[in-house]
Amino acid sequence: MTDNTQRPHDGQTSAPDLPTTYAPADVEGPLYERWVERGYFEADAKSDKPPYAVVIPPPNVTGSLHLGHAFEHTLIDALTRRKRMQGYETLWQPGMDHAGIATQNVVERELAKEGKSRHDLGREAFVERVWQWKAESGGQISGQMRRLGDGVDWSRERFTMDEGLSRSVQTIFKRLYDDELIYRAERIINWCPRCLTAISDIEVEYDEEDGELVSMRYGDGDDSIVVATTRAETMLGDTAVAVHPDDERYRHLVGRTVRLPLTDRSIPVVADAHVDPQFGTGAVKVTPAHDPNDFEIGRRHDLPAITVMDEHAVITAAGPFQGLDRLEARSAIVAALRAEGRIVAEKRPYRHSVGHCSRCKTTIEPRLSMQWWVKVGPLAKAAGDAVRDGRVAIHPQEMEKRYFDWVDNLHDWCISRQLWWGHRIPVWYGPNGETVCVGPDDEAPGEGWTQDSDVLDTWFSSGLWPFSTMGWPEQTPALEKFYPNAVLVTGYDILFFWVARMMMFGLYAMDGTPPFHTIALHGMVRDQFGKKMSKSFGNAVNPLDWMDTYGSDAVRFTLARGANPGIDVPIGEDWVQASRNFANKIWNATRFALMNGATVEGELPPAEQLSAVDRWILSRLGRTVAEVDALYDDYQFAKLSDALYHFAWDEVFDWYVELSKTVFFAGGEGARVSGRVLGEVLDTLLRLLHPVVPFVTETLWTTLTGGESLVVADWPADSGFRDPAAEAEIAEVQRVVTEVRRFRSDQGLQPGQKVPARLTLDGTLLAPHEDAIRQLLRLQPAADGFHATASLPVAGVTVELDLSGAIDVAAERKRLAKDLGLAEKEKADAGRKLGNEAFLAKAPEKVVAGIRARLATAEADIERLSAQLAALPRA
Repeated sequence: MTDNTQRPHDGQTSAPDLPTTYAPADVEGPLYERWVERGYFEADAKSDKPPYAVVIPPPNVTGSLHLGHAFEHTLIDALTRRKRMQGYETLWQPGMDHAGIATQNVVERELAKEGKSRHDLGREAFVERVWQWKAESGGQISGQMRRLGDGVDWSRERFTMDEGLSRSVQTIFKRLYDDELIYRAERIINWCPRCLTAISDIEVEYDEEDGELVSMRYGDGDDSIVVATTRAETMLGDTAVAVHPDDERYRHLVGRTVRLPLTDRSIPVVADAHVDPQFGTGAVKVTPAHDPNDFEIGRRHDLPAITVMDEHAVITAAGPFQGLDRLEARSAIVAALRAEGRIVAEKRPYRHSVGHCSRCKTTIEPRLSMQWWVKVGPLAKAAGDAVRDGRVAIHPQEMEKRYFDWVDNLHDWCISRQLWWGHRIPVWYGPNGETVCVGPDDEAPGEGWTQDSDVLDTWFSSGLWPFSTMGWPEQTPALEKFYPNAVLVTGYDILFFWVARMMMFGLYAMDGTPPFHTIALHGMVRDQFGKKMSKSFGNAVNPLDWMDTYGSDAVRFTLARGANPGIDVPIGEDWVQASRNFANKIWNATRFALMNGATVEGELPPAEQLSAVDRWILSRLGRTVAEVDALYDDYQFAKLSDALYHFAWDEVFDWYVELSKTVFFAGGEGARVSGRVLGEVLDTLLRLLHPVVPFVTETLWTTLTGGESLVVADWPADSGFRDPAAEAEIAEVQRVVTEVRRFRSDQGLQPGQKVPARLTLDGTLLAPHEDAIRQLLRLQPAADGFHATASLPVAGVTVELDLSGAIDVAAERKRLAKDLGLAEKEKADAGRKLGNEAFLAKAPEKVVAGIRARLATAEADIERLSAQLAALPRA
């Protein structure tokens, strides 16, 4: 490891303007604001540079930075920082989503503290109150994005209810309406009885819960049939019982009616292929107004749809259960059926999946409702074709199947929400039943007309994000320059909802041009045990806490180092601490280098003037640049971060700097040359690291080079320099040092303990490295009286050591002998089993392979321990 406590050689001074320790809190905030003030992140739509644009998945205006945001933003920031350094006109488009339900709930809770509801204010005043809340309290995530180092163009920040974006929404709604791709119809939707609105599939969270499965008999005698349900209260709205057409058990009942208990109605038995005859009794109750599958059965058989609950999930059906909440009604109805002898079986607890509103956690109620819908068939086909024909690539490619499974089977999309906050549906109803859809340039109808009271699903406006943020429907310079985006970086969890909608709308609005060339999907952040992070689990982490403790670079590097495409990312605080240590290592090693002559001034000397160590590190540098470039282009953030980590720590700091210390301390021309090489390596390394760890690298690079900023510096190109001979030579040096270090450790020597040694290096490639080898291994020259008590042949050379007095020989011999005995016993035991034919015939191959591995390990241990015993000084 680099000894950063050593003093510089004569003629050098302390590292300029670099404190002895790195304090992220003193650096990050002022540095970020300087970047913003200098306009480094602002994109010029009139630039001649090639474009590279990425939109931020817009966080909710109610939200705050969580680890998922930090993870995704780190990846996008790394991509855009690199492209900016490569000479692209780079736009990372920021903004926020108005988050209809979430925001309305926040403001309604504020009103409740005042003893008021939105109805007390009225629609117009309530919406004004939401805008006021947004101005005062919304958008705290913007400040947190600055803490993380997001290189977004703040001058282009957008909000999904900005005037320009509202114009985009109204424009595309009218176009879809005029093309008969938007319509109004009564269908089953997800209904939240607390939020009093329809909600999208993505706003439904499913959890396993203990409920009850009740089997009940409809009808009597030979004409009876048994059905089962977890929602007994819905039986009041049953309008049929369905069985499979091929089910012989019920063939005699098809076309007949059975008596519906607790009511004065009889309902038909219908045959429908949707029914699974192997599940339960093979007969299902059909409630078209309260179940999506039942609704479809009802349509096929022309069944009436009877709504038995209002929007609060309170029973409305006439009779003794009217006015009861659905859960109260469930218990009461089961009790009434039991009293009539209709209950055949009850299973409690019955574990099943139950949908909840993601905002308020209320159990969702499927409900028949008049809503607005998008006819997705032709739009979804276009979205699928764009991937199939190669216009859009999904990365990793194995995620394509999930995408096609979704877009090829997409149902029409319910886009209306019964809220006040959001884009109001631009449809007006006349006094005589007329309907008019109003575009952004159309005048609203006059007296006697009323506008639809619903607003649009938040996903409708966020689906326009790649082009609405750039001024569409106007053909703006930004739209011409930056559409389509280069890549969309997002989680696989919203592949179906947000990504698919952007694909559909982008292709529709932009004449068949998809919104991005590549969809790069990442996984979800989980805790160190792979468990989903959640406040309810007690394992949720506020990334700002980790940033306060370890710095933003440490959080970013930890997240990037875990980012394998499409795979979930486990993360623990220990890993963030390790990344902080890496940042400190970069800092300390760069200070040491600056103290010892590292510089970027002047040209690199030609290869023939460089030592093998210098040529080795420049060759490894070239290979690392090429490797990192290839990994960036393949969105392999974990692998490129790991490659940079090991190159920096292992090769530059632990080997090159250490091997060069003797040269630095000697001074002269050799030190000047190595200082220039080290400056070149650090310059390139800091550029390579900058997109992932921007703060520490910026501070070090500007000190090293005097350059303006890494944000606008050039991305390093592969020099093409390769020197396999130097790489092979230094590999032999590393082999010698590693083997002798292992021997020293095995002999119980302390790392800094010096011992006399004789190195036989004459005539070998290692001869020029003797001083460096001796320094790294703490080996003194052999003086008079030297007695070689150990001899190590390594890499074609011999290292002899005099351990007299350095160790307790008797104690070490006893320890090694004991370990040797255990290894020999292990070898004998494994050998006996492998020599037993009966055992081998019966044992699984996995077990046999394990025993063979044990035998190989034991044999290697015996060889190693025997050599160590032989190398001990003789008594």
